Amino acid sequence: MFKLLKLPSYYLRTVRGLGIIYVLLGYFWINWLSKRKFTSRFIPRKYKVNGSVQPVHMRLRMMLERLGPTFVKFGQILADRPDIISEKFRVELKKLQSTAEPFDHDLARELIEKELGAPIETYFRYIEPQCIGSASIGQVYMGVLHNGEKVVVKIQRPVIREKIDLDLKLLNYLADKLSQEYPELVVVNISGFVKEFGETMMRELNYLHEAGNAIRFSEMFMNVPYCRIPVVHMDLCTHRLLVMEFMEGITPESASKLERWGRDPKIVAENGINIFLKMVFEHGFFHADMHAGNLFIQENNRVALIDFGMVGALKPSHMEFLANFTQGLAFRNAQTISKALLDLSNARFFKEKEDLEFRVQEMLNRYGSMHLESVRFSEILDECVKIILRFELKIPSSIYLLLKAIASMEKLGYNLRSEMSLAKYIRPYAENLIRQQYSLKAISGTLVETVKNYITLVKEFPGEMSEILDKAKQGKLTIEIKVSNEDLFRSTMRGLGRRLATGLVVGFMFTGAIIMNIWGTPSAFSNFLFVISSIFAIWLVVRLFFTTRV
Repeated sequence: MFKLLKLPSYYLRTVRGLGIIYVLLGYFWINWLSKRKFTSRFIPRKYKVNGSVQPVHMRLRMMLERLGPTFVKFGQILADRPDIISEKFRVELKKLQSTAEPFDHDLARELIEKELGAPIETYFRYIEPQCIGSASIGQVYMGVLHNGEKVVVKIQRPVIREKIDLDLKLLNYLADKLSQEYPELVVVNISGFVKEFGETMMRELNYLHEAGNAIRFSEMFMNVPYCRIPVVHMDLCTHRLLVMEFMEGITPESASKLERWGRDPKIVAENGINIFLKMVFEHGFFHADMHAGNLFIQENNRVALIDFGMVGALKPSHMEFLANFTQGLAFRNAQTISKALLDLSNARFFKEKEDLEFRVQEMLNRYGSMHLESVRFSEILDECVKIILRFELKIPSSIYLLLKAIASMEKLGYNLRSEMSLAKYIRPYAENLIRQQYSLKAISGTLVETVKNYITLVKEFPGEMSEILDKAKQGKLTIEIKVSNEDLFRSTMRGLGRRLATGLVVGFMFTGAIIMNIWGTPSAFSNFLFVISSIFAIWLVVRLFFTTRV
């Protein structure tokens, strides 16, 4: 009985799997045809530009678009990771667009009622029959509650979870295969990136996460008059259904549009930037998709935010990095910037520190005498990240998300007010964070914590030492040795074993010859054994002191 209920799921998985295989085979088939002049004539026109076959990065973008929303999203995130793919692929993947045709509106109403567990009229005065937005995961409708409040109703697409789950399994399989076939990819940890992407996608599929993010932002900006966060109706929300206050206003695509509606582009830009910087420097939790489509400008130049599915969280060390980086940029200090980058990469003892500082200084020299207000903060930060990656150091993934968000905010600011610079607005927040780090309260707190740790160490040391000695007596003490280069370790151990064996043999020969000559009757054999063992012993000692290679 239960197996029969699973048949539709098996059918969908099979169809989706066959569709993915078809697209992948087509991609690799085009690649094979493009390698030969004769066979390239048979490639369809849509894969050609001016008679020539499209380059591989363009074909990769087209393949991801054909594979659907999961792969499009994967490509978009990959476009912001210079540590994984080259610049030409990043530029091409940034062209990916999440387009989705709306599904049947009657089906959407059925799904909404299923999530509510009651007819729509039980909770809503009405819901508009046509959607106001359609995305890869869900569809959005405008509705009105019985109290007259306008709300946004977002319902998840049917069987989207099953489709994305299958896509993620395929991505994980491909990532593992690539890591096995190309061991050099271990440096970029492509498998880890795919797993992280999968976790992000599964969170987006749970609308309660987005509702929670919106509530968190509303608490953060409760007393900020120029910021508006929609109210979430948690009593109507489920994993697949989201009901929030409907935000009205003007989208800030251009300064002229805002001026026509009586808004001040300069104040709007400043408000948007201050909202974002408060998120980053004061709370360490930020909206990672603050483009013009997710902002509405209301009366008194107030900025209302929507779409809280993509957010970023920063550790205190990440916030300190941004503050120190800003200070280093303000004073054109390559040492401060380099130290901030190394702290971010957790590379305290870095042998190539001098080379890193030289590259950062060269980058700063290219900007010459430009004022801080004249430089694009996101471009300099992006360039510094590329510099640090050349030294094969790793950057936390949240920094790439922050970099994308900063670039979006900077683009918005330039569109509304061309002469503005994000760096100018960041500096006061950075200075305030640094002052907090070195305040009397922070220092005293650190000292108290340090004293506590030492007291705990003194109290626990005797007991832990007794445990170690007890295990050693019982023969239960184990030592774990991690070897980064197994081949070198094996050859070293073999060489050590040979030396030890040779030393033991020579030692026994030398000792035996001495015993025979002192306590026994000297003979030609004992004398020969003594001479030979002495020569070998001298040779071993010379080799021990003068040979450096195993």
